[in-house]
Amino acid sequence: MNLQLALDRLTWEECFQLLEETKAYVDWIEVGTGVIKEYGMSIVREIKKSYPDKVLVADMKTCDAGSHEAAQAFLAGADITTVMAFSADKTIEDTLETAKKYNKRIMIDLLGVTDRHRIVELQQLGVDLVSLHFGKDMQKQGELGAEQFSLTEGFINLEVATAGGISLASLPKVVETRPDTIIVGSAITKAENPSEAAAAMKGMLNK
Repeated sequence: MNLQLALDRLTWEECFQLLEETKAYVDWIEVGTGVIKEYGMSIVREIKKSYPDKVLVADMKTCDAGSHEAAQAFLAGADITTVMAFSADKTIEDTLETAKKYNKRIMIDLLGVTDRHRIVELQQLGVDLVSLHFGKDMQKQGELGAEQFSLTEGFINLEVATAGGISLASLPKVVETRPDTIIVGSAITKAENPSEAAAAMKGMLNK
């Protein structure tokens, strides 16, 4: 099970400091949407240059101009870029085609999706990696629960990453659903000791 560190609502310096402190425990690095909006592809390039052996996820949240935005991310060094599930099928097809061209991957963000039929449609388009995403604003009203986890249950050949305010306390419940990747942000980035927090979480995933 991979541990993906989400870098969001952080300065350039904070991103690199956190990566240095947690690099021993993090498998995938996510450059969050807010960080990309602040620093553009420059920070994607610098992170890949500094951590070439880590899988780098550019959380572009693309919903249109799919081929162009995917190419932007891949040329900057991203291994994976994100595309919203509500995007037009053509947009998703274009990003998948671009990913194939660069030998990279697309992660489809399921934020707002409540109908399992959309997962069926996504797989028919060629999607094999999704993010079960309980959004930041949604977290103000609750936390990840059975309703969200059931969205991706039972699908074959579908790799699932799970995100949404996951903490050390809530991690055991999330691990029970057996996602392929756990995405953690503030539970590590805002911890008093990010290295210890990352180590504890990675240790739980390795059990």
